[in-house]
Amino acid sequence: MKAMIINRNTIFPISIILFFILAGCEPEITGPVKPNIVFILADDQRGETIHALGNPEIITPNLDKLASEGMSFTNAYIMGSYSGAVCLPSRMMLFTGKYLNNLTRNGSIIPESDSTLGESLQKAGYNCFGIGKYHSQPESYYRIFNDGNNIFFGGMHDQWNVPLNSYESVANYERKMRPVINDFFYKKDITYELGEYMYGGKHSTDIFAETAIEFIENYEGEKPFFLYTALMTPHDPRTTHKKYFDMYDTAGISIPPNFMPQHPFDNGEMRVRDEMLAPFPRTKPVVKEHLRDYYALITHNDDRLGNIIDALKAKGIYEHTIIIYSGDNGLAVGQHGLFGKQNLYEHSTNIPLIISGPGIPVDARSEAFVYLTDMYPTLCNMLGITVPKSVDGSSFYHVLKDPGADHHEFITTTYKANQRAIRDNRYKLIRYRVNDQEHLQLFDLVEDPFETTNLVEESSYAGELDRLNKSMFEQLEQFNDTIWIK
Repeated sequence: MKAMIINRNTIFPISIILFFILAGCEPEITGPVKPNIVFILADDQRGETIHALGNPEIITPNLDKLASEGMSFTNAYIMGSYSGAVCLPSRMMLFTGKYLNNLTRNGSIIPESDSTLGESLQKAGYNCFGIGKYHSQPESYYRIFNDGNNIFFGGMHDQWNVPLNSYESVANYERKMRPVINDFFYKKDITYELGEYMYGGKHSTDIFAETAIEFIENYEGEKPFFLYTALMTPHDPRTTHKKYFDMYDTAGISIPPNFMPQHPFDNGEMRVRDEMLAPFPRTKPVVKEHLRDYYALITHNDDRLGNIIDALKAKGIYEHTIIIYSGDNGLAVGQHGLFGKQNLYEHSTNIPLIISGPGIPVDARSEAFVYLTDMYPTLCNMLGITVPKSVDGSSFYHVLKDPGADHHEFITTTYKANQRAIRDNRYKLIRYRVNDQEHLQLFDLVEDPFETTNLVEESSYAGELDRLNKSMFEQLEQFNDTIWIK
């Protein structure tokens, strides 16, 4: 009997192999069995905040290794948001494949007419297990995941005391509220807060990572699995274990080239909650402190990613698993005088995206323009699953086979009713409509990747300005932007 070699590009259930061996014959492989999928989504992590992808000051050895074993995308983007909670539509565009303007109530509701990623995977034979942050209505959770644990409904919370829900409680979420006495020293009045339980004093990243590890260690199902772990970090409150803070010295943290004490004009969102995390005007010492905390949380994420990968290897299924690490949006943290993600600069719309696994090129990097929205149809193509008609995004599966291939010609992004942006492989145009006034910014991203020099008034760039302006409105019409296209 010939030996069968199983590697990262050959997937076959061990139970079936053993059946044929015990029967005294060799199995006939007629086609590959679908791989497992581990999807880890960070919260508020910028695209370049990985050592291997552009920021040498951040300690991310596991993300660096994942990038070396797979494919990283330097031009992955979100489409934007119609609320300050930018993460909400991003996560729902991932699960529905819908364009931003085709979401229902900015993603807070997933109608039955929208086929979710989890439903498509379950129809294809996957067990779908969800962990961590979920920012839409609980009713849709059951459609995406057929199992899960330690689920957080909401945008943010104290990282050390996160109100959580078991999968069984999701259907009765409104009734699964815990009693709390807020002013227990003086009062005995009970109020009820969302969340079935909490692990007091245990960090959210540790809870979610350990839940993922436990799932991997105990998984005995015959079906492949889709394990989705949605972190709450590096979103504020930016607190973590002391050992991660101790890895960074504020003296050694660089101030970004586009640091400004304040934004040069009113962008329509100057006093949203995120912008109030630091005093005005911005100062370099304060920015350094925030960056230290931001980097420490990213390193915490990286550390636990390594633990999840170790669990896959110990289980013997690492070679049969697609691993995806991405984020829901970026963050300014002092760039352009801003601190939040409620803007359309590169630091707030560009996200990390690394894909590793069977059939994925090794140590490859793509500059193709892709949206997080495109991940749903891409996974369908990778797994041989029919893309539902409700999906708007377009698959970049061809880029996974050829890292030098292109995808979208432009990236177009939106924030509320007052900001729109478009970029191609060199130039970027941002338009603002605030209080009946309009501002334009034109950047050469090749010469000026930090978007510091506005070229709008330069006559030599008039042709680029007109071209991008025309293309912007064509894109907005394609994406069903009924606010700017009337």
